[in-house]
Formats: sequence, C-alpha cells, structure tokens
Amino acid sequence: MIIDAHAHIFPDKIAEKASAGISAFYDGMPMDSAGTVDELLQKGGKAGVDRFIVQSVATIPEQVASINNFIADSVAKFPDKLIGFGTLHPDLCDVAGEIERIISLGLRGIKLHSDFQEFNIDDERAFPIYEAAEGRLPILFHCGDKRTDRSSPERLINIVRRFPGLTVIGAHFAGWSIWDKGAEIFADYLKNNEDARIYTDCSSSLYAMSPEHAADIIKKFGAKRVLWGTDYPMWNAEEDLARFMKLPLSPRERELILGENALRMLSDNSPTEVS
Repeated sequence: MIIDAHAHIFPDKIAEKASAGISAFYDGMPMDSAGTVDELLQKGGKAGVDRFIVQSVATIPEQVASINNFIADSVAKFPDKLIGFGTLHPDLCDVAGEIERIISLGLRGIKLHSDFQEFNIDDERAFPIYEAAEGRLPILFHCGDKRTDRSSPERLINIVRRFPGLTVIGAHFAGWSIWDKGAEIFADYLKNNEDARIYTDCSSSLYAMSPEHAADIIKKFGAKRVLWGTDYPMWNAEEDLARFMKLPLSPRERELILGENALRMLSDNSPTEVS
C-alpha cells in the first residue's frame, strides 16, 4: 500500500485561490495542481497511490469549524481513499471542545502550520492544543523555514520534551529549507529517547537534494519514523514517487516509508485500526 501522508485539499470554489496563496507565501514556488479532491484522486491514482491523509489549515480561528466539516465531508465521500486530519488554531476559544468534535467526525489527527497561523510552535498559547491531543491524536506540524524560526525544529523538540505522550510529525524532514539542521536536531534527541513518539515526512524535500543526500537524512531519523508525502497540490505524485524510488534504500525501508509507518502511526493513536 502507498499512502500519501501529506496532502492539502480545498473546496472546489476556492481551490485555485488557496493554491495561489501558498505559492505566494513561498516566493512564487510553482504549484502542480489547484488543490481539489478530484484532482488529488486522479493524479495520485495515476501514480499508484492507494490512500491520502488530507488536511487544510485555519489561518484564523473562525475558519476551524468549517474546515473540519469540509475535511470530514470529503472523507465521507471517499472513505476508502481519504484519511482526514482536522485543524485547530491557538486563538480558538474552545480547543478541548473542538478536539472532541474532530474525533466525533472521524478525523484521525491535526494539522498545524505555525508560519501561516502566526504563532511559535512552542508558544504557550498553543499548549491547550497539545494537552488536549496528547495520547489521542497525532499532530502534523509544518517544520522549518530559513526565513523565520516560528516553525523551527528546535521549537518542535521543546514541545516533544514538554508533552512526551504527544505523537508529532515534523514535516519536510523536520526542517524545510534547513533540512540538514532539522535532521541533526531530531537525530540528536532520538539518541537518548528511542521511545519518543516522533515521525517526519519527506514531502517538499526530495526535489531539493540528491538521492544520496535524502537517504542519509532518512537514516538519521531511522526509516521506521519516515512517511512519504507529496505536499499536494505543490508536487506531482508521479514525479515525487519517481524521486523517492531513486533513493538508495532497501526494499524493506521503502515498504515502511511508503505505507506501513503511516498505518502504524494512525493505529497507535486510535482504537480503530486502519487497513
């Protein structure tokens, strides 16, 4: 099974605008797709992807409920293809209540992007989110940006230390545009904390490095902690999967990264097993 563990989706009527906004935020980085569910399934299916972990981000607290409803509705339409992550915002009044609603909607995790949402990952404003999710839902964090330290790997490790029961996924090798730094910081922490509930993904990363470089970063984390993802709608699934298959990894390492790790991570955080 191949699982795209990092895919953003938007309602059809705003998808192009939302994708253009992401492109602008990243200094005009081109987007492969508009960000609709149909296009995700079409392009991902052509590449051989079986399941997709889908999410979106609330840039203001007033968007949280509607985004979570949209993700849940999308999953309900394609239950055999989509696994939904909800969103939260540190300025939301009733974080605990929305966590309960996220779970009741059948969503399996939370996505946060502190650069878009304008808070530091280790800001105390966000602690109610981590407290409510600890031991219940994994959180996928955008991690890394050489232009700011809001989402720095150091800040995410601070949260791992404070909330040891929280399952975290530090996206983009835990350091988009500062990939080696992210990998070194996480690898250093994991040396003495082998039981830490830490994962990473290789989304929006393979385009920027050689296969040998990417494989070296994966070995720093350990293949059992790495998820494959496209960061749809930014990258084309066929092209990104081809990049991944060029990495000098063993067949077993590929199996773990392409699907087994995601299934284990989801099952470890839910009484309902994902198959």
